[in-house]
Amino acid sequence: MRGYFGIGVESVSKSMNVGGLFRSAHAFGASFVFTVDAKYQAREGGLSDTSKTPGHVPFYQFPNAAGLILPDKCELVGIELLDDAAELPSFRHPQMAAYVLGPERGSLSPEILERCTYTVKIPTKFCVNLGVAGAIVMYDRLMSQGRHARRPVMPGGEPEPMPKSEFGTPASITKMDAFRAEPPAAEVEEFMEMVDNG
Repeated sequence: MRGYFGIGVESVSKSMNVGGLFRSAHAFGASFVFTVDAKYQAREGGLSDTSKTPGHVPFYQFPNAAGLILPDKCELVGIELLDDAAELPSFRHPQMAAYVLGPERGSLSPEILERCTYTVKIPTKFCVNLGVAGAIVMYDRLMSQGRHARRPVMPGGEPEPMPKSEFGTPASITKMDAFRAEPPAAEVEEFMEMVDNG
């Protein structure tokens, strides 16, 4: 996959939920995780983050929305049940994105929403758990941006084979493979002469 993503939370108070989200982020290949104005206790979060994400993925704690710093050209995507938010199945994920979820019993702050380039919603009847919502968004990103074989037409069928690259194998790899399979006769002779001459 091209690009990168990070995921974080704003104003959460339940560290176990954050830990679960961070563990999923680690599993889905997040480049960083973060909190904004949150009371995250690493020891408590570690009970659900059994992969110890902050030891493997950069972890940032920002004091407030104004203090949130993202990499250059990284677009902030709010995950919130808003009437005008894009529905996740129809959303085109930015190549460089940071996703942010709100507190368990609340919404993203107006300050964070103002900083968001996009807002998306998961089309559910009501809000799902913070960790579940984050995992759904990361899975959707993986499915929409990764290279995967197409699903079979019928349940239980074989997936369609992956299409071959339209541009072929890079020339340098092709030449190296050809050399390994059958090195040019002149180079073999030169090598044998070096061996004979000691």
